[in-house]
Amino acid sequence: MKAVKWIALIVAGIMLLYAATIVFTLLRHLPSVSELSDRRTNLTIQVKDWKGKDHPFVVGPRNRYWTPSDDIPPEMKWAVIVAEDARFYKHDGIDVKAIKNAVRYDLEKKRFARGASTITQQVAKNLFLSREKSISRKVEEIGIALWMEHKLTKGRIIELYLNVVELGPMVYGIGHGAQFYFGKPASDLSPRECAFLAAMLPGPQVTYNPYRHLSRVLKRSDLILRQLRDRGVLSAEEYRVALAEVPDIRGMQKKVDESFSDKVVKFFRSLFR
Repeated sequence: MKAVKWIALIVAGIMLLYAATIVFTLLRHLPSVSELSDRRTNLTIQVKDWKGKDHPFVVGPRNRYWTPSDDIPPEMKWAVIVAEDARFYKHDGIDVKAIKNAVRYDLEKKRFARGASTITQQVAKNLFLSREKSISRKVEEIGIALWMEHKLTKGRIIELYLNVVELGPMVYGIGHGAQFYFGKPASDLSPRECAFLAAMLPGPQVTYNPYRHLSRVLKRSDLILRQLRDRGVLSAEEYRVALAEVPDIRGMQKKVDESFSDKVVKFFRSLFR
């Protein structure tokens, strides 16, 4: 019994030492988060298309789809908060309560079934880190998230998040997402359209891809609308109107048709070549 306790203590000590080493290294090489407090800042990062190829992406006003905070509908901000990070305004970068619930859930399911990343952590990952899944990368993500919460306002963090989040094949940010799916600027999005985009966030490529699972996206957007009503973001009448609205996805259907046509043309060209 004593041997087991000693082994457990040694393992815990090694893990603490490992975490401390990562944190020390991180503190020496923290990215320049302070620059992001200036809304005129432009930062170039790498994003991936759905074939895994990297592309440069501008975070800032030089991006033609960039949507400043004042032009983002409140319903859009709250839609992603209720969908992705309900305690966004209560935590300081990491949500300890959500982490405990996720660990408990994962232990019950005996697999990694639930994450607990806050919106701030997702911004830290999207702007400064790779998509590698490792303990060291997660520790870095947490460290940067805490630093961001210290240096930036919640409003700036949600602005960055909404302008970088993936919503389709090389569709990053709600400015591009609004044009891609609805043919309008983000400032003109209706509550239903805001909920539609927020509903896609867990997996726009597979699980919540509206090309493949439109009914699933609509069902989740119904849930988000109900949460917006419960939070008082929407009145009972606004909720009723939003729920009855059928998103105009003609723009999305047009892209599906164009994509199909392109594939047919390429097929016959290759055939006769």
